[in-house]
Amino acid sequence: MSHAPTPSQTVGPFYGYALPFPGGGDVAPAGHPGTVTVHGFVLDGRGEPVPDAIVETWQPAPDGSRTGLPGSLRHDPATGVVIGRNGVDFTGFGRAPTDADGRWVVRTLLPGGAPYLSVAVFARGLVHHLCTRVYFPDLLAGPDGGAATDDPLLGSLDDERRATLVAARTDPRTYRFDIRLQGERETVFLEFG
Repeated sequence: MSHAPTPSQTVGPFYGYALPFPGGGDVAPAGHPGTVTVHGFVLDGRGEPVPDAIVETWQPAPDGSRTGLPGSLRHDPATGVVIGRNGVDFTGFGRAPTDADGRWVVRTLLPGGAPYLSVAVFARGLVHHLCTRVYFPDLLAGPDGGAATDDPLLGSLDDERRATLVAARTDPRTYRFDIRLQGERETVFLEFG
């Protein structure tokens, strides 16, 4: 007897069909003065863009709280269609699809209590999603202005691998973080057991 494959046994690309929602990458409340933009590209092993990936982010609020507020996936009460965020509440959760060039964008607030965003990547060719982190260089600076290495994950990596986890600040409110799925300069991915 044969059974139909489950979604985790079927190699996409189907992530762009049901997972994105309006405003999924707009984590910061509309017009918030502390908003920062985190963007980059999802690249395959040859360095080619992955145009149908999803990048999810989770983070604590700027005050360090980790409870978040509901409201990322609001539904229209009449039609049941997902209408996205209310634009006011900070939920700590973002979901950004890549565009045709493999680019993703999240507008958020810097996290408190942790120097990073937690990230999951869903993409064609992946049977299971990949987990990583985006560290903010400003939040890693030690008291003397040098790089702090007291983060257990960063402290366990050599300089080359550590660099794959730290976003590059391109201006005071913008950070670039490319996610390389494999190959040269592959992003460090985490395994949770």
